[in-house]
Amino acid sequence: MKFISNLIIAICVFSVGVFNAYGANLPKANPYLAANTLAITHVDMGQTDSYPYSLPKGTYNIDLTKTPAVNGGPVNIMTLASTDPNYMWGVSSNGITYINSANGIWQQVAQIEVPGVKFFSAEANRQALGKPFDNIKEIENAVKEKYGVNGLERLANGVYSVVDSDNYVYANYGSTIYVFGLVDKNDPAKGIQIIRSLDFKKVADNDVCRGISITYDGKIILLGAQTLIVMNRDFTGDTHKIKFRSRENTKANKEEITNSLAVDENNGIYVASNKKMYKIVWTGSKLSRDEADGAWSAFYDTGEQPPVIKLGNGTGSTPTLMGYNQDQDRLVVITDGANRMKLVAFWRDEIPKKFKQIPGTKSRRIAGQIEVTCGFKKLPKFIQSEQSVVVNGYGAFVVNNIGTQGHKDVLVGVMALGPVYPPPQGIERFEWDVARHEWRSVWSNNDVVSTSMVPVVSIPENMVLVNGYTKKDGWEVTGLDWDTGAVVHRTIFGQTNYGNGAYALLEIYPDNNLIFNSIGGPFRIQY
Repeated sequence: MKFISNLIIAICVFSVGVFNAYGANLPKANPYLAANTLAITHVDMGQTDSYPYSLPKGTYNIDLTKTPAVNGGPVNIMTLASTDPNYMWGVSSNGITYINSANGIWQQVAQIEVPGVKFFSAEANRQALGKPFDNIKEIENAVKEKYGVNGLERLANGVYSVVDSDNYVYANYGSTIYVFGLVDKNDPAKGIQIIRSLDFKKVADNDVCRGISITYDGKIILLGAQTLIVMNRDFTGDTHKIKFRSRENTKANKEEITNSLAVDENNGIYVASNKKMYKIVWTGSKLSRDEADGAWSAFYDTGEQPPVIKLGNGTGSTPTLMGYNQDQDRLVVITDGANRMKLVAFWRDEIPKKFKQIPGTKSRRIAGQIEVTCGFKKLPKFIQSEQSVVVNGYGAFVVNNIGTQGHKDVLVGVMALGPVYPPPQGIERFEWDVARHEWRSVWSNNDVVSTSMVPVVSIPENMVLVNGYTKKDGWEVTGLDWDTGAVVHRTIFGQTNYGNGAYALLEIYPDNNLIFNSIGGPFRIQY
């Protein structure tokens, strides 16, 4: 009995330690999400891309053609948590799947084809991706002949999504917001159905959807290129709406949002256009831009449109929250749009009274900014990212996504980057100094490749992961020590195109598993 008592005490002490280590650095749980982790794109409400799960260190050679997979694509932005821990939702540009993930299983049990969206079979994916690419013509043929789509239109489907506490998936396809659910929650094999739908163009004045989230009082948030909407999750009742338009907003100089949003525990909503960073406040009865309610906006530096991967001349980041205790620096961070980007932190609540605007910044709201060099001695024209900033405590990690060649079809471009076009190189890790209220660079590496996947961090393993390509080894997931930058993990896929994650998130899953959201569908890798 004494042994059991001591064991219980040890478990309790360990659990408290885990909470203290991770809980203080992570967003407050939203009770209207299906789970605290993985129920929303970018992992949590703060969009931190941080996981409380581990992956083993070491080098592993994985044959994806022999690895458990679920068909999808060509973009599988994320595999989302269900309210049932034995299942997950597969969200891709192909449609929605429900996946049995219990006890090491990785098997599709249900699928729904979205109206108006051409479904790509596993055979079509195999024909398009089943061999290494040698030239750009092969990739163009794969996209046009095997898929028969316009890449940019296809990429927008299901790009940001969320699963609520009723186990309903909210995702955009074309101009429609769909809500998907199980036909029978007790028997997933009976299929997936469309619970309801909303014509986003109609409610958002002909806008296009960019992001989806849920407030901490259970409302759905829909973000367009120029519109923010809050409404009931069943799409009934009042529609609360604001527009993002700068004074100089003309056809030639248009303000536009290309990424999703972060939400804090007080329903502050953080949105970045290609000109400004915004905090909009949902008060419970209205969307407010009033300073009295805590709302604000601030200009930041922008630049040119790079040749590949990145969309637009502003930030490529979904805003990420940093700092969750009231007595610490509470920030929201992005990479800006300058050709050689800077990591920028904004005060997300009241600006400290003694704080003076930093010379060279466009707003006193900017708490600090630092140029990203990725360790290059001779700086290239572009150091830019289409990925959100990975945040772990007061640490931040960014990648350079810009190669030297692009393609007018975004999907062709992302498939060519590495096998045909020279891949981008360069990563850097930063730390926010809470005493001095400023950034410092911790380490950088101009050799590591990160093409287009969203990097993530394993908090318990202190390891950040990227997906890249080299001529020698082909596609791989590379893990680097968060503190030193040393390479401590490699999952090598080889030359198969299934090793390309194409804009998706890397996912760390319990039991030392990796969910690799490949261009051909999500794979489950058990080490």
